[in-house]
Amino acid sequence: MSLPSIDLLSAARQAAGAQHCPQGALYILATPIGNRADITLRALHVLDLVDAVACEDTRHTAALLQAYGLHKPLIAAHEHNEREAAQAVIERLRQGQRVAYVSDAGTPGVSDPGARLVAEVRAAGLRCVPLPGASSVTTLLSVSGEVAGEGRWRFVGFLPPKGAERERALQALATSPEASVLLEAPHRIEALAQSLAQHLGERAVTVGRELTKQFEEVHTAPAAQLPAWLAANPQRTRGEFALLVHASAPGPAEDDAIDAEALRVLDALLGELPLKTAVKLAAQISGAPRNALYEAALARKPQG
Repeated sequence: MSLPSIDLLSAARQAAGAQHCPQGALYILATPIGNRADITLRALHVLDLVDAVACEDTRHTAALLQAYGLHKPLIAAHEHNEREAAQAVIERLRQGQRVAYVSDAGTPGVSDPGARLVAEVRAAGLRCVPLPGASSVTTLLSVSGEVAGEGRWRFVGFLPPKGAERERALQALATSPEASVLLEAPHRIEALAQSLAQHLGERAVTVGRELTKQFEEVHTAPAAQLPAWLAANPQRTRGEFALLVHASAPGPAEDDAIDAEALRVLDALLGELPLKTAVKLAAQISGAPRNALYEAALARKPQG
């Protein structure tokens, strides 16, 4: 589907035209993750302005540009030729050209190619300019209802496909109290669901399928229920997936495990020793949990 390109590009120039776009710079530009209407006006203005577009897949990017009424020289820059493509980009930048880089969807350099290209361009002393936009990670987080851990979360991306490395990654997920965002392809989603069910049990997971697209689906359930949820409808194994492993439920307050004697020992040591040393010795002497003692020490010892 093509968008009304003339009015759209005119609006983009009006909205972003006053912003300085330096020559000889690489523009790292986020593109929609499914819905082409999610392009930003600033991104359209830069795509209209640049001399060339480096991209993960030239056919995909040509169709994307055409939908906005744009036509630009394309440079293939994917995971198999990223270093070589960087030299072609750098040569253009040294000539004063503006070049954009786009991956097939979303923000380049996160789970898509782009990081090596940026590293090479920066090593050459040239400028990289980020243009934010669509991201499956933040899209999923925004509708997950994840509030535990005061907003702390980590991006994991694609897990290792098999073997001991995968098992270690799953164990790390299970033991981490923080929320974690994963990505997965359709042909591996059932295997991932089985693994999460085995390792996470009743811990909540939010699945985002085909985010921003026509058949978008967001579902939250205990990890143990994910295999059955996928099996209930064959359509649920299709499309691209982002998953949020929610933060683990807080356990009993660790302060409760610190008795008066442990706190007395901690206070005595804090009066004579640096905080970390005092906590270590207090844990050895009293047997109280080191993490709980550390939190208690922070509350007692003035910082700064």
